[in-house]
Amino acid sequence: MIIMAPILLILLGATEILQADLLPDEKISLLPPVNFTIKVTGLAQVLLHWEPNPDQEQRNVNLEYQVKINAPKEDDYETRITESNCVTILHQGFSASVRTILQNDHSFLASSWVSAEVQAPPGSPRTSALNLTCTTNTTADNYSHLRPYQVSLHCTWLVGTDAPEDTQYFLYYRYGSWTEECKEYSKDILERNIACWFPRTFIHSRGRDWLVVLVNGSSKHTTIKPFDQLFALHTIDQINPPLNVTAEIEGTRLSIQWEKPVSAFPIHCFDYEVKIHNTRNGYLQIEKMMTNAFISIIDDLSKYDVQVRAAVSSMCREAGLWSEWSQPIYVGNDEQKPLRKWFLFVLMATICLILLILSLICRTCHLWNKLFPPIPAPKSNIKDFFVTPNYEKAGSTETETEVISYIEKPGVETLEDSVF
Repeated sequence: MIIMAPILLILLGATEILQADLLPDEKISLLPPVNFTIKVTGLAQVLLHWEPNPDQEQRNVNLEYQVKINAPKEDDYETRITESNCVTILHQGFSASVRTILQNDHSFLASSWVSAEVQAPPGSPRTSALNLTCTTNTTADNYSHLRPYQVSLHCTWLVGTDAPEDTQYFLYYRYGSWTEECKEYSKDILERNIACWFPRTFIHSRGRDWLVVLVNGSSKHTTIKPFDQLFALHTIDQINPPLNVTAEIEGTRLSIQWEKPVSAFPIHCFDYEVKIHNTRNGYLQIEKMMTNAFISIIDDLSKYDVQVRAAVSSMCREAGLWSEWSQPIYVGNDEQKPLRKWFLFVLMATICLILLILSLICRTCHLWNKLFPPIPAPKSNIKDFFVTPNYEKAGSTETETEVISYIEKPGVETLEDSVF
């Protein structure tokens, strides 16, 4: 009993603590935050800020806040701090709400919502840029040891359907804390900017931040509505093709090797596809692998073109675009096929010549008659007759009449014995 008493006291104390934890949740009244504001801090970036309600009853509880994004795209999350950064497009406006919450395993309490918004920027409908697309590409920078790779950016767009002819567009991008305006534009026939090229940017090809691109404009006739868009780098990064692709044939063994593309990603971060095309019969073989070498068994009497392309593996970032195929490498030799035709031609000519020689030998030596003697035909049993012509003169005329008489000569045998 003496040993059991402390255990009972511990259990009773734990029960009281649990009840104490539950009672405040049931009795406390939660008040919404105050001074909720939304401030634009950069391209497609806003700061949400609020303060705890000063009239909120203070107890030994941990208050949290639930943030709900209403527009342009619905989202919600929870936080313990009183401000939050949000990356989002702003050309359609932005609105959000926040409330105080208190939750544990047994209950959930929440205050009412407070809301704020950012109005959409002004502009005439259908004047903003359309079909904005961007791609990035990595190049080697041999002049910088701190950043051995540089990322370029290329964007294109279409003119708004109701934009005046004097409309001029301008492009900006933001990556992280860096914002830059385009300096190199391509123009249409009306001298309107429709594409932009950044040969060097502050974009990190291995980074995970959003790339923000804004296209605004100006016109003497109306206000051009701006347009902004978010890009995930893995969806627009155009990987370079593999380098130094080589292919060799040894008998029926085709060996292909290559090097990783120009990229900030290490060698183990790439998937590859190898394409082998038989130019003689058109057969196409495509193999996917993670190494930078491939061996295939082929027909050594054909010619092949070999190409390789690459993509960043999902082990290093989200799956993205495949590179272009490398320049084709041609291996094998189609010249063996005419040699085979000549061999067959010479063989047939030789066979014909041999047959001709044998035929001449057979005719010269009467070998054919000895091998295949003719079958003698039976002689006729009809007696031989000789025709003796007689001529007679008739009257005083000079006309001669030919009389043919058949006279059997005596002494001629009428039948000869046939000898076989």
